[in-house]
Amino acid sequence: MKIFRDKKTLIDYVERQKEMGKRIGFAPTMGALHQGHLSLYKIANTENDLVISSIFVNPTQFNNPDDLKKYPRDIERDIMLLKNTGIIDAVYLPEVVDLYPDGLKSKSYDFDGLENEMEGKFRPGHFDGVGTVVEELLRQVKPDNAYFGEKDYQQLAIIQKLVDKLQLPVKIHGVAIYREENGLAMSSRNERLNHIQRDAAKVIYETLLKVNDWFHLITVSEINKRVKDIFDDKRGMTLEYFEIADEKTLKETDFFYKDKKYRAFIVVNVGVVRLIDNLHLD
Repeated sequence: MKIFRDKKTLIDYVERQKEMGKRIGFAPTMGALHQGHLSLYKIANTENDLVISSIFVNPTQFNNPDDLKKYPRDIERDIMLLKNTGIIDAVYLPEVVDLYPDGLKSKSYDFDGLENEMEGKFRPGHFDGVGTVVEELLRQVKPDNAYFGEKDYQQLAIIQKLVDKLQLPVKIHGVAIYREENGLAMSSRNERLNHIQRDAAKVIYETLLKVNDWFHLITVSEINKRVKDIFDDKRGMTLEYFEIADEKTLKETDFFYKDKKYRAFIVVNVGVVRLIDNLHLD
């Protein structure tokens, strides 16, 4: 597995691979890797000739400086984890200047309103930060296929919109959420939970499954009430928000239309740890 620590060596490598006609699969990360990340690479490996990873903790997508400071970093562990898969051909470890040559500032994007829903209401500027770093990574790595987890479904939708608007020559793939044995969506933040919290947090996914059972049987307002009641009874957990939204526009709905697809989105604070999850309603 090759390790590139600057833009020039990465671009030179990519150009050589492209000249040989190699198809490149790519999944960018912010490190603190887990099996959810590795599931992206396993799929990429089946659909491409080369698989490239990147690790970069992007400062502009953190609204809270304390969250950036506390974000887990263990680059040597991450590199070893990638090596041990046996399927990663290269990992890119850019410096800030490689992705922000004009200084640490986000570009401004118009994502047709996707950026104003859900997480956008709570994290102003977050998706400009995501867009800035993902655009630059895609331009440097030049992948044929790029893979993103559906746990951050809004981010996935925004990246697809970014690629469409900029007409970048890459196909974006959403990969199903990788879950722990109890159903909890795999996340680096789970490591901050104690064993009691981790077990209790399974109620997040259990609630989404109940929502799927209730889908089309009761009204949206009744579903919202039932979800709120579930977390009113859970000590140590706070429901930040729950929404049922149109999968395409991400706009919250108050009625189910037969010709539209819906997804339930939830954010729960377990102690001081903020956990997100979602589920397509079938």
